Amino acid sequence: MLQTAWQWWKHAAAYEGHLRATRRLLGVLWEYTRDSTPERARLRFGDADYDWDHRVNTTSGAVAWRDRLLGMFHSAYQPTEPAAFHEMLDALRQNTNLDFRDFTFLDLGSGKGRTLLMASDYPFRRIVGVELLPALHQIAQENLRLYKSEAQKCFELEAICGDATDFPFPGALNEEPLVLFLFNPFGESGMRRVCANLEQSLRARPRAVYVLYHNPLLEHVLSESGALRKLAGTQQYSVFCAGD
Repeated sequence: MLQTAWQWWKHAAAYEGHLRATRRLLGVLWEYTRDSTPERARLRFGDADYDWDHRVNTTSGAVAWRDRLLGMFHSAYQPTEPAAFHEMLDALRQNTNLDFRDFTFLDLGSGKGRTLLMASDYPFRRIVGVELLPALHQIAQENLRLYKSEAQKCFELEAICGDATDFPFPGALNEEPLVLFLFNPFGESGMRRVCANLEQSLRARPRAVYVLYHNPLLEHVLSESGALRKLAGTQQYSVFCAGD
């Protein structure tokens, strides 16, 4: 736990300076303490309708205290609401001519895998999620095993446990096009590392890449990338593209 906090502070300090990074660290600890009150704990179980409908475990309410605290140093776990997810996919389809069957869906910071399950309602070539915390990753694997839906169109789903900021983007060898999903999974330093990785991957293998950024608090990082341009968006999400 201390090592995670130290690494987080070092990365933040490199971009923001020592004083601002320290203030943000104290803010993270305060937010975790506030989120641990009984009232806030009850609210975290308010997103369980999807789990009930599909007999899976993706709610934020059943996350252990240690994993919640570790998540605060990256991005607190919160599953995507189904209505918001389908709205984003509809916006992507309306603003492009892409055929989902040609694309890999990649979720960086996939948590318990709810977004992977919802993406399987679309005919993607394959679906991949990357999650840092082993406990959430194990739950995601179980959810992928248990999930059953008449709407499911993609059956090649994979959950990977690892650091999404260092994850090599698929397509570096075969120019595989991507739909990249981000639910604000990183702080600014992590987001910049992901953008740098994506830019390097696109230089090596130019191809179509679309980014769906939910809760776009760090949209300016994507906007500053020379490899991406914004296609559409609302206060809830932004759609970026590369390779067009």
